[in-house]
Amino acid sequence: MSVTLRAAPTVTAPGLLLRCWRDDDVDALVEAHRDPELRARTRNPLTTPAQARRWVDGNRQGWAAGRRFSFAVCEPTSDGDRVVGCVLLKDVVPGRADAEVGYWTAGPARGRQVAPRAVDAVSRWAFTRFAATGLARLELLHQLDNPASCRVAEKSGFPFVEVLPARPPFPLDGHRHVRHHR
Repeated sequence: MSVTLRAAPTVTAPGLLLRCWRDDDVDALVEAHRDPELRARTRNPLTTPAQARRWVDGNRQGWAAGRRFSFAVCEPTSDGDRVVGCVLLKDVVPGRADAEVGYWTAGPARGRQVAPRAVDAVSRWAFTRFAATGLARLELLHQLDNPASCRVAEKSGFPFVEVLPARPPFPLDGHRHVRHHR
């Protein structure tokens, strides 16, 4: 894995490029959110280009504020790259030891180890970038009815820690997985 920090950070993992979301990702976002599985697991599915544009703009604001970092997970193609998922690092606060990692994978990319590679890469980037400000622990949370996320967590270096009771907006109990900075 290599980590490159520039004005527009990118992270790489085998066969993947993780970068900031761009305006030209709007159509790919809407297409990914047509997937019934993704829609069922996402609180706010993006169903229109206007919603997707607002989401991209919100992610830029998160980067600018330095507390929320959303990466488009892309597979390189002969004419650029194709969005196959998203990994998000949220609740990054200087002096606070923990933050949360979330992710989704587009339907056609599931089952190809995209999510574990991307989550691992962003986790390494997070510890490299924010350890000096106190980041020592990342959490990955998911509902009990999502065993695929359990597998992604384990493969990404997030062992299971505990069952969490349901609380809004999540209707079911969940799992907490935690990865510590080494």
